[in-house]
Amino acid sequence: MRKKNITLEKVSVEDYAAEGKALSRVDGKVIFIEGAVPGDVVDLQLTKNKKDWAEGKVTLVHQYSKDRVDPFCEHFGVCGGCKWQMLPYEKQLHYKQQEVEQHLRRIGKVALPAIEPILGCAETRYYRNKLEFTCSNRRYLLPDEIKTDREIAPENAIGFHVPRLFDKVIDIYTCHLMHEPANLVRNTIRDYAVANGLSYYDIREHHGFLRTVIVRVLTTGEVMVNVVLGKEDQSARKALLDHLLAKVPGITTLLYTINQKWNDSLFDQEPVTYYGKGFALEKLEGFQFKIGPKSFFQTNTRQGEQLYRVAREFAELTGRETVYDLYCGTGSIGIFVSGGAAKVIGVEVVAEAIEDAKVNAALNEIVHARFFAGDVIDVCRDDFFAEHGRPDVVITDPPRAGMHEKLVHKLLEMEAPVIVYVSCNPATQARDLNLLDAKYAVTRVRPVDMFPHTHHIENVVQLKLRK
Repeated sequence: MRKKNITLEKVSVEDYAAEGKALSRVDGKVIFIEGAVPGDVVDLQLTKNKKDWAEGKVTLVHQYSKDRVDPFCEHFGVCGGCKWQMLPYEKQLHYKQQEVEQHLRRIGKVALPAIEPILGCAETRYYRNKLEFTCSNRRYLLPDEIKTDREIAPENAIGFHVPRLFDKVIDIYTCHLMHEPANLVRNTIRDYAVANGLSYYDIREHHGFLRTVIVRVLTTGEVMVNVVLGKEDQSARKALLDHLLAKVPGITTLLYTINQKWNDSLFDQEPVTYYGKGFALEKLEGFQFKIGPKSFFQTNTRQGEQLYRVAREFAELTGRETVYDLYCGTGSIGIFVSGGAAKVIGVEVVAEAIEDAKVNAALNEIVHARFFAGDVIDVCRDDFFAEHGRPDVVITDPPRAGMHEKLVHKLLEMEAPVIVYVSCNPATQARDLNLLDAKYAVTRVRPVDMFPHTHHIENVVQLKLRK
């Protein structure tokens, strides 16, 4: 079964594995399948074929699973954003809970309590507060277009990148991830560009006018739009932005950014405020947060509240504790739990995020929180503890790669009685738990779903120092 161009016929799909891939076994070999549902019977073309495992794509479905539902989005199957639309939401939650349990047991290899039920979303559509749309002169051709003999000239598109194709963009008309005016903003820009002959960015050759559009629609009702351009053209820019304000009256802040780099990141760019105050305000419970055009903030506000409530519950605060918030970003978790803490110390390597955290603390009149820029390993030394106190509770919320091994050893050295580990990647979290097991016991675990219709899952773990 290691030959090339292998097709497997009438394969029964059995389960889900990590990263949203379905799973089957053929002659004892594990096959990972993209886009299938447990209960499907399919033909597969293998795309990877190793000794003990393989990957395949579906070429024919003989029988659909009884668990399948009709996708709600016209772009399903092409856009890679919501790959699990064909699964009922309760099944999505089942498989996400299963993935967390499997990672913690197989990779973590630590003693676990009963894992608490996954906390699902009340809103499974229109839940995001931020989306970024790409403008490209290389529209992705749909499957029916590719099959025709007719030659189709390159066309413009504004939407999302095609998975694994950096220069192709799907032209999106209706996206169900964000409340209006997100679709109105994108479609207004498209219509205006067509009517006025505005050029779209060429991702390969790096030229063109319209580059990306970043939209934030917040629960406070504020709407912030940043139009990113590949070059400056003052008259064209002004006409476009004025038109957008006239057609989309809900915009509260409109910015533009001239980005002439070879990549789309904006961390080193300077957005310019064209209309409004230049930032937006969002709320988590009673706390306000100032969000600038480059600020990081949880992209699902309502479920972000639920995630932080779990973290706060796991922290078991009594009002006397010093809480260290590691990877604190703009201070959202530390501020959220501050009511139960005597002191909050936030540490984050990104200096701009720390400045945002200080602003957010002041905005909420929190005087017992302090934020420091730098690597935790360098910041958290004996002289720092002497000045600010050793932690009673550590809350850590690292990126997908998890914590650096040196930081894990630093936590073992710090010996905080309680650690609350918030993770967006249970696999790397499990790896870190294995190392923390030298001194800590896992005492509570609860998955939280932040992103319905995707395979992504957050997980919160409480650890207590062994006596």
